[in-house]
Amino acid sequence: MKIIAVEFLKSCEQPEHFPKDRLPEVAFVGRSNVGKSSLINSLLNHKGLARVSQTPGKTRILNFFRVTTDDPKLKSFYVVDLPGYGYAKVAKSVRAQWGPMIEGYLTARAPLRGVLLLVDARRTEGQETATFDWLQGLGPPLVVVATKVDKLTRAARGRHLDAIKASLHLPESVSLVPYSSVSHEGRDALWRAIVEIVTRSA
Repeated sequence: MKIIAVEFLKSCEQPEHFPKDRLPEVAFVGRSNVGKSSLINSLLNHKGLARVSQTPGKTRILNFFRVTTDDPKLKSFYVVDLPGYGYAKVAKSVRAQWGPMIEGYLTARAPLRGVLLLVDARRTEGQETATFDWLQGLGPPLVVVATKVDKLTRAARGRHLDAIKASLHLPESVSLVPYSSVSHEGRDALWRAIVEIVTRSA
């Protein structure tokens, strides 16, 4: 697949601000500092598109990126970067707004075709297990992406991926894609997974 164009469209705080063109959307979900922004930049081959910060909880709104490709199955769609969860230093009032906003988007957004749940390849946490279980119950197809695999040795990688599968009780119907935003390992596999979930639910 060749990416023809990538455009940051808008940041949205309310559903009435979401795009109205009904193009397919793929949501990126993950706890704070799991590497969502870095992965989006790597996946779209566009350095600096999504803002990367050393401060967890930087993304506090829904960011929509319009992507155009040469794949006839997925000519145009939106990558949607959702706020990271689980960062204690964000004000309680802001965290209280995240939950309803994210839940409303994931449960009621008609153009949403699939969700990518990002987890750190080196460890999973109880909150991620709960999030995975919750997302499974919502309906949109799921893909789990194990980020930062470049930080694991080859010998340790299989063991850590098996641990992720076990902790999430990952069914065979849900793909697990190892990914490195540094080396771009896993980019082709993740693109295939995205095309599959979008076309499966079209």
